[in-house]
Amino acid sequence: MPANRTPVMFIHGLWLHSTSWQPWADRFREAGYEPVLPEWPGVPATVAQARRNPDPQAGIGLAEISAHHARIIRELDTPPILIGHSVGGFIAQHLLGQNLARAAVAVCPGQIKGVKAVGPAQAKSAFAFLRNPANTKRAVSLSPAQFRYAFANAVEQAESDQLFNDWTIPSPARPLFQLALSNFAPGSPAKVDTANRTRGPLLLLSGKLDHTVPDVLTRSTHKQYRKSPAVTEYHRFEDRGHSLVVDHGWRELADHSLTWLDRHPH
Repeated sequence: MPANRTPVMFIHGLWLHSTSWQPWADRFREAGYEPVLPEWPGVPATVAQARRNPDPQAGIGLAEISAHHARIIRELDTPPILIGHSVGGFIAQHLLGQNLARAAVAVCPGQIKGVKAVGPAQAKSAFAFLRNPANTKRAVSLSPAQFRYAFANAVEQAESDQLFNDWTIPSPARPLFQLALSNFAPGSPAKVDTANRTRGPLLLLSGKLDHTVPDVLTRSTHKQYRKSPAVTEYHRFEDRGHSLVVDHGWRELADHSLTWLDRHPH
């Protein structure tokens, strides 16, 4: 890693490959950071390989994904900044709560234990997979129509199709079950240390039009941190859906994140 460059680890969520973060990585490198783009355990290095061979990631859950990224962090020369989307946003919070990172940006993050809000759009996005318990042991894929509804409802159809073709991969369904059922499971892996007083700053970002992680969930997540004096901030993008980190408006979020990081020591 180049000297004097703070690492920034990008953590993707379900159904997107780590390489979908490449535009962000380039932007952050331009800004003086050193990007790190790890893949989830069992996922190959390219989209094409992940589509051909989804089985090694089947059954992987939140604990395994978080531990995998924690191991990578411990191999770095200095703690990173974390930027995560969806389930990756949950992982970013989980690792930040363990004081493994300098700061974190969680974009439309998967709901942590304690967040109880839910809406019909979110239920529709997840029900196709949650209705079959056998999916906890499988890697599952979105159809183009499911991707359109869950991710790309705020962009044109042509862009939705392009994003689907470029970045989507099969993903383990187990994290969906763990997040959805966290409030009914003692010892749930979806629990985050929201009361940590010594952790680094956290920025929560949401899209008002998001079907998969509705804005109400991100606002509820923000409230979970009320017992900690550590910096926790929230911002909503009015015209964005769940695809906001990969669609044509990604730079707005990247630049907002960079500006926020500049304002908060880390």
